[in-house]
Amino acid sequence: MTLTASPSPHHDTDTTPSAAPRPATATSTEADSERNRMGRWITVWHSLRPLLLKVIDVTGLTFARPIVNLCYGDHPRKQLAEIGRLIVIPVAAFAVFLMLWNAAAPHHKTKSGEVPTPGVVWEAARSVWTFHCRESDKERAFLATGETREQWLTDVQHRLETLVPYEAASRHNVERTTAEHQAQLAERMRQLQEERQELASRFAGEAADRDQKLRQLASNIIPRDVTSAEAYLRAVRDNQARVDEERDQLRKMDSDIATERDRKSPPLEAARRTLTLIAEEKQYLTAMADQLSSSNRQVRLDSEVSRLRGSQVELLSGGTSEHLALATTITQSESRIHALSTATYAKPWTLPMQIVRSVACVFVGFVMGSVLAIPVGVMCGLSRTFMAAVTPFITLFKPVSPIVWLPIALIIVGGFIPDPDRHWLIRALANLPLVGWMKVNPAFIASAITVALCSLWATMANTALGVASVDKDHLNVARVLRLGLWSRLYKIIIPSALPLIFAGLRISLGVGWMVLIAGELLSSSEGIGKFVWDQFNNGASDSFAKMIVVVFVVGVIGLLLDRIMIVMQRLASFERDASAV
Repeated sequence: MTLTASPSPHHDTDTTPSAAPRPATATSTEADSERNRMGRWITVWHSLRPLLLKVIDVTGLTFARPIVNLCYGDHPRKQLAEIGRLIVIPVAAFAVFLMLWNAAAPHHKTKSGEVPTPGVVWEAARSVWTFHCRESDKERAFLATGETREQWLTDVQHRLETLVPYEAASRHNVERTTAEHQAQLAERMRQLQEERQELASRFAGEAADRDQKLRQLASNIIPRDVTSAEAYLRAVRDNQARVDEERDQLRKMDSDIATERDRKSPPLEAARRTLTLIAEEKQYLTAMADQLSSSNRQVRLDSEVSRLRGSQVELLSGGTSEHLALATTITQSESRIHALSTATYAKPWTLPMQIVRSVACVFVGFVMGSVLAIPVGVMCGLSRTFMAAVTPFITLFKPVSPIVWLPIALIIVGGFIPDPDRHWLIRALANLPLVGWMKVNPAFIASAITVALCSLWATMANTALGVASVDKDHLNVARVLRLGLWSRLYKIIIPSALPLIFAGLRISLGVGWMVLIAGELLSSSEGIGKFVWDQFNNGASDSFAKMIVVVFVVGVIGLLLDRIMIVMQRLASFERDASAV
């Protein structure tokens, strides 16, 4: 073994301390570890591609396929072209639609004012959501207790104090902007009125000259002379046409004056909007302070308990003549305490709450219709005789409008539930945790029945077609295996017919969602339809915009419901490459 002597401390070399050189084996080990780690990441990355493509195929989100392929470097030019066709062009088309809408809306006048622009609709959507959030805050404030309530109350009062100078400054800004706008408007009106008077005076002078000429022509008419009479008639016609033209010009001038008088000032509208927002927040904070103090459930409960204890002490120490009155007071206090202990905030219906209720209603109706349509469709597919018996009913009832079904459903449900407040079903639903707040009533049930009656036909027809289209070889195998009716039904017929059944369910759900809005509108059942009807009758400045918000909400929810049914259809289908519509 060769030993290497350690260097002498007195060796004539540079003794400056330096880092010890890293061993070559350690460096190579770390490099191999890094390469292995990168290799594992690359393997995971490439293994994700089939899973992502399968998810895209099942969900029908075909526009995402070229994005995934591009991320994996598969024919980049082709994938970019697909991205442009499936994503860029639709987005550009929607952007063009918004620009055209924004340009055309202010030029169309209605009884409810101008058609709202996309910006106004967006502000209306924010207003709807803000109202929902604030009402939810009030509900939490009503139920708050202890230190949480006190902290919230302190924060609300501090915010109210900070709003005072902002409100004063905003009010002053509105007054100043209003004065400037009125001064500008008065000057503009003066100019237009002078122009109108000048134009009317000129027309009056020209009309007097024309009348003088007509009188002269009338005096020159030769008796029984056709030429002079026709010349006079032409002059009269020309004079009448000129009078009509002058009248139209004056009317146009009056219209311009009215338009100028009604023209809105952007600075004034912005100042008023700011003041309105501050006033709305002040009103909200004032209501929050009330819910956290005098109207708070715990505060009222503590006050009532204190009053009850005082009455009990008086009852024990009072005279005989006071016993009845004190006992009555104690009984009433106990009743109020029991009511307060279970009291809830009287939260008004908001659009998000109505959306959830509408979705629940359409789901109930969809389930009811499916429970009826699928068994009938299976029997129709299995038996031509049964199909012949059911066909007249399908032909007769399928075209009936939901507007006809709804009153009939309301009458029938009203017969079963004459007193909703005392009926066992309504009371049982009111006590359910996730359903009680929806306040299910006969109108809700009638709307669900209407959805079922209008949406079951597509499911029934597709189920019958799917059952009748089962491969005969499968049925022959079942006979050879001597499978019973129920075994054939659950092992062969229904699995083979599932793709068409889900296709029918998808159509039925779309029909039910469209029918529901009209049903809620007519039955006054709390939901999206009633929200639209309330806004139509409201007449507020933002009612039109809120109705357009509902248009987009209904469309988005319908799209989501359709996507859910597409996923379920493809999970039950053997043909994965079917394109989603």
